[in-house]
Amino acid sequence: MVQASSILDRFLVLEMVRVTEAAAIAASRLVGRGDEKAADAAAVEAMRRAFNRMYMDGTVVIGEGERDEAPMLYIGEKVGKAIGTGPRIDIALDPLEGTTITAKAGANALSVLAISEEGGLLNAPDVYMDKLAVGPGYPPDVIDLEKSVRDNVEAVAAHKGVEPGDIMVCVLDRPRHEKLIAQLRAIGCGIMLIADGDVAGVIATTNPETTIDMYMGSGGAPEGVLACAALRCVGGQFKGRLLFRNEDEKQRARKWGITDLDRVYDLKELAKGDCIFAATGVTDGSLLAGVKRLPGGRLTTQSVVMRASTGTVRWIKGEHRADRVDN
Repeated sequence: MVQASSILDRFLVLEMVRVTEAAAIAASRLVGRGDEKAADAAAVEAMRRAFNRMYMDGTVVIGEGERDEAPMLYIGEKVGKAIGTGPRIDIALDPLEGTTITAKAGANALSVLAISEEGGLLNAPDVYMDKLAVGPGYPPDVIDLEKSVRDNVEAVAAHKGVEPGDIMVCVLDRPRHEKLIAQLRAIGCGIMLIADGDVAGVIATTNPETTIDMYMGSGGAPEGVLACAALRCVGGQFKGRLLFRNEDEKQRARKWGITDLDRVYDLKELAKGDCIFAATGVTDGSLLAGVKRLPGGRLTTQSVVMRASTGTVRWIKGEHRADRVDN
């Protein structure tokens, strides 16, 4: 059996970009068309085909749902052309993070994935997760889900050397966050409300140009794991706790081996060991430019690929011939 780490060294870093590029290009055909399901299906199909060209024994640990609910890229699905013989790779993916964004031609739609050696990514069920994140440069455990919103903002502000009111917090614009938003307003914080795309929202804390200091609020647990894979590569802190609305969701978590339902997960518990994160923009956003269709049948893409073991971040601009793109 070929060891996963040696394969990561040889080719998987850049191969992952080809996968997200394929999904982003496929989804871009549906930007602004008002059909979320069609855009998602196009991205899923393209990503699956790209995976199945690769020499690996891949297992989807975070995907489009469970097998009975998702015909493609479901949790537990095997992908790759060397199943049983190739390197064993765990995969977390969201072929189209921001389906509504894409349908409405909004900002920050991405195709994203993370891979690790077997066992490196938490098998997070498709439930909500309470999330708290900051970028690099802070002392360990500067944030804590057990503390209040005010305590966390004040801790980050103190280490940054600013007033709490100078902190900018990214929050998903959802009715469930009304109380959180009110608490942040009472502190005097700036709030960047985003319509969707909380993977990009978490990653934005690592880029000073976004002016975002913290990410707060609940969103999908699978997206939390994907964001953690990126933070492992570029630095930052993340705390997450799974949120369950009913007994069915708790049973789903137990099915995937999660027994402590109240556990607060740290960054390295959600994405451990060596891992690779890749993303390609579908629409323009704070992290990446979207797919552009140019005269002469050309397409351009912008992607980022990161690796935890080396801390390497590569920004990649691709130019493609539309008649040679296999979507």
